[in-house]
Amino acid sequence: MQQFSLKRDVNILRWPAESDRRELCRAHGLLRLLVVERDHEPPICADIREDWIRMPATNRDFQARIAALRARGGSGTRPQLDQDGILRHGRRSVAVSPSEARLLQLLIKRFGRIAAREELRAYLSEDGREASRNALDLHIKRIRRRLRPLGLTIRTAWGRGYVLDVDDRDPAH
Repeated sequence: MQQFSLKRDVNILRWPAESDRRELCRAHGLLRLLVVERDHEPPICADIREDWIRMPATNRDFQARIAALRARGGSGTRPQLDQDGILRHGRRSVAVSPSEARLLQLLIKRFGRIAAREELRAYLSEDGREASRNALDLHIKRIRRRLRPLGLTIRTAWGRGYVLDVDDRDPAH
């Protein structure tokens, strides 16, 4: 297996030659700018942490794409949850309850993407008892309050679930 060197900042990747590296960056929630090679179709970029540009492009255009990625993608790194229930993002941290930690495990795994309501309810369920919709809603409300100081937010995807993401209204991002 080939080792890749990834950056916490914007990763510049050749498309499609470095598609494996793109997937690795995506899995880690890292920012990436794809430089589309001549005669290749650009990929569909459905992730706010990804953009593409075709060369030749001016340095000004190239830098503008990088700046836009940084602005949209926040720090570009996933939050981390340790075994003691401490959630970290950047230099900030907050303690969460065991039930909040269970929900956050899935939300972090899907960082920037939808975590389905039913799947979150399954993570919340204990001892064979299914968690109610109201219980999930209450936990999400509490988690949202805990996330604010970290520059994170949980957005509602109506009828589908929730998305843990960087809060673009946070001045630190």
